[in-house]
Amino acid sequence: MAKNRNKAAVNAPKPRAFGLVVVAALLALGTLVYSLNRKSPSPPATTSPTNVTASASAAPLPSTEVNQALMVTVELDFGGPPPSIAEALNSIERRHASDSGSGRVFAILDAYGEPTPDGKKLHMSMHISTEKPGVGSLIFKKTGETLWSSRVVASTNAQSSFSGGALTILFDNGSGKTFTVDGSKNPETILDAGIKEAGQPVRDLWQEGAEHEMTFIYSACGCPVKVMCRRVGERTVRTKDMPVIFPDDPAVVGVITKLMGW
Repeated sequence: MAKNRNKAAVNAPKPRAFGLVVVAALLALGTLVYSLNRKSPSPPATTSPTNVTASASAAPLPSTEVNQALMVTVELDFGGPPPSIAEALNSIERRHASDSGSGRVFAILDAYGEPTPDGKKLHMSMHISTEKPGVGSLIFKKTGETLWSSRVVASTNAQSSFSGGALTILFDNGSGKTFTVDGSKNPETILDAGIKEAGQPVRDLWQEGAEHEMTFIYSACGCPVKVMCRRVGERTVRTKDMPVIFPDDPAVVGVITKLMGW
């Protein structure tokens, strides 16, 4: 990977096979619940990543297989007080050049961070899932700097692309056990949904005022996105702002927000 002043750090765990489930309606199929179909975005006008220096642009891109997770960590200078993580994500261009000519190459699953101790920059980490063969890049719009760029190649032991799948929701009971939320009956809220392993509604396990960890899975890599929530009456509230979840999949965020009552 080409070095740049933001020193993007990338850690790539071993790939995980991820079985696709593509269905037409939301909230179906029991264990793999709240299924979503996603339309592929149109290819961008610029289809090749641009690096900030001649030496960087000449360097070969690193390669990553589809269905893998990457963590990209950067420090961004906005020339003033750093914005929130959600605002900063709007300042980063996702650039996709898929081998098929359409669709996205990767997706940001979640992001978190905080200002640097001197308050001048924003330290941010982005959790990325590779989805489709091609070239993917993250560009800081303010400076045109390439924060991350990689060639994504087909996997030798799994499906070669991710075309949408099922959103799986897991509930941690606080005692070391994790249960699968069953949305097959189209629940209005997370409290009305069932617990597959327990055969009872979530509300029976989630007492008023109690805080629990919720896990959401919607990615080619099968990686979990975790948030902490507290029950307040017939809804839940997040007890921590971080991470920003699924910024590249607003439809998924909409389903989660409605169910959780955020």
